[in-house]
Amino acid sequence: MTNFSELNISESTLRSVKRMGFEEATPIQEGTITFAMEGRDVLGQAQTGTGKTAAFGIPLIEKIDPKNPNIQALVIAPTRELAIQVSEELYKIGYDKRVKLLSVYGGQEIGRQIRALKNRPQIIVGTPGRIIDHINRRTLKLEGVQTLVLDEADEMLNMGFIDDINAILENVPAERQTLLFSATMPPAIRKIAETFMRDPEIVKIKAKELTMENIEQFFVKAQEREKFDVLTRLLDVQKPELAIIFGRTKRRVDELSQALTLRGYLAEGIHGDLSQAKRISVLRQFKENKIDILIATDVAARGLDISGVSHVYNFDIPQDPESYVHRIGRTGRAGKSGIAVTFVTPREMGYLRIVEETTKKRMTPLRPPSTEEALAGQQEVSMQTLVELVQNNDLGSYRDMAAQLLENNEAIDLVAAALKSMTKEPDATPVTITEERPLPMRRERSQGGGGGRGRGGDRGRSGGGDRGRGGRDRRDRGGDRGRSGGGDRRRNERNDRDRRPRRRDEK
Repeated sequence: MTNFSELNISESTLRSVKRMGFEEATPIQEGTITFAMEGRDVLGQAQTGTGKTAAFGIPLIEKIDPKNPNIQALVIAPTRELAIQVSEELYKIGYDKRVKLLSVYGGQEIGRQIRALKNRPQIIVGTPGRIIDHINRRTLKLEGVQTLVLDEADEMLNMGFIDDINAILENVPAERQTLLFSATMPPAIRKIAETFMRDPEIVKIKAKELTMENIEQFFVKAQEREKFDVLTRLLDVQKPELAIIFGRTKRRVDELSQALTLRGYLAEGIHGDLSQAKRISVLRQFKENKIDILIATDVAARGLDISGVSHVYNFDIPQDPESYVHRIGRTGRAGKSGIAVTFVTPREMGYLRIVEETTKKRMTPLRPPSTEEALAGQQEVSMQTLVELVQNNDLGSYRDMAAQLLENNEAIDLVAAALKSMTKEPDATPVTITEERPLPMRRERSQGGGGGRGRGGDRGRSGGGDRGRGGRDRRDRGGDRGRSGGGDRRRNERNDRDRRPRRRDEK
């Protein structure tokens, strides 16, 4: 692999990259940076987890003139979560260059964004709906844009943003550099490339580079009614540092979150029905290790770069193989190893083989741990905790209390009692996890503009009206356009737009 120091990057950007812990460029980074630094348009095809943000972020930062107060770069992302994530990454890359950056997305008070725009940011990262809103309000002036980035272009296509993308592209100068990234290349994406890009260089990551060899992949065969108890036993035995559990629907996420909390785990859930403030709060707690387990729908499968995730559990097998790749890509990042466990009911075994064909890697069958093994795992955690307390030697007045106890009790009994009090024994507390009938499986994503049916979003059985256009719930993808009870998509974009009766396409 190529070292970043070999890619003709300035000293300031190189310092930032090294501070972020990067030394060697991934294939998508090496290819994109090489062409982009030459001023070429780039069409990149790569899955999440391959380092795309740095791939376009480094040449983008390199091109920014800190003395020019105009908006010089525009990055369009499909979801507010991804927009926030990209903003954070670009801020780190441009830190030594003192680049000014602003993210604009729905769910945040637009007046606040308008005031921030008056501070003359040089880079804008935003979601399509909010960018269009600012364009129409004339609060976002894009005539100085030199670099345009479309991130997760296929996802924006699937979420119905094709018209917004075309409108935005018509508002930026024709003489610009365009960097487009997409996991797949359906006809509509190719059309955008043909229409708005100039002889782009194609950087495509081969399938074998997407299998993430540093992730151990397992499957557990279990009946639907058995899955939750098996999950808790796995958590007790595997003792993940940070874990993400993926469920198919919002109701599933809520039930898993409540059930795990009831059994003593530090767990929180995120999905599209939560307020933006709540979702950001949960993600912050997870990143800061204040909660150990994040339960999510596929809203978290794309774009969120959360370091330190050691385990991914697919409580529900995703609805297409590509979603599986996105999900397990949350672990095994930055050269670290990770574990992915997928729960499969007997009737889903055939589809498991389709997923394996896509990833080109066989999953290893994993025997569900017994209750006794789960208890042993918890006892080991208690013992390690007790040893650490002793080694830290911060026992203070507890030593005097221990001396009193030793006058009338055996030392071994006292230690055993301490271990027992610290051990979270396997719990049989009744929980409510609604059984879900598996949805029809597909071999591949639809290549059209509607996104296809059966993807792993919050479709189906949570509140009646959650089926969005193309069989998916827009709200749960965290994007700009939401549906509520099957209403008109343009009228009810409440997740990413401010409500103004005068506008038909924004709220």
